[in-house]
Amino acid sequence: MQSLWLPAIRAQLALNRNNPADGVNALQAASPMELGQISFVANISCLYPVYVRGEAYLAAGQGSAAAAEFQKIIDHSGIVWNCWTGALAHLGVARGNALQSRTSQGADADAARVRALAAYKDFLTLWKDADPDIPILKQAKAEYAKLQ
Repeated sequence: MQSLWLPAIRAQLALNRNNPADGVNALQAASPMELGQISFVANISCLYPVYVRGEAYLAAGQGSAAAAEFQKIIDHSGIVWNCWTGALAHLGVARGNALQSRTSQGADADAARVRALAAYKDFLTLWKDADPDIPILKQAKAEYAKLQ
């Protein structure tokens, strides 16, 4: 609780106060444990601290760092199972790379844009059978269209 959930809660509160730097700092305590499983709980962490850190990096304008955090969730799908963080991590990778493409120049911007497009496509493929009126899906489709 003290090492995993409390830092994540503090980070989310910092994000709600538009203070992403405090959010990232709050999650440092969770880093050593975030890829572990909680032995006495049937449910797993869903890598929520990693997800919140990715959101904090997005809010701080650090697209590359955000994409890396969300990619960590995708790379550890065995820990995430079917948690919502696993599905939304694809969108986080897309948004992180899209942000990087806007803040970089030249070949770096082009490469980030290509990665963003691929991640949006992955997200939209994953959600292809979802209700088309889901707000996050509508927003992702608009972001993808704008990037193309």
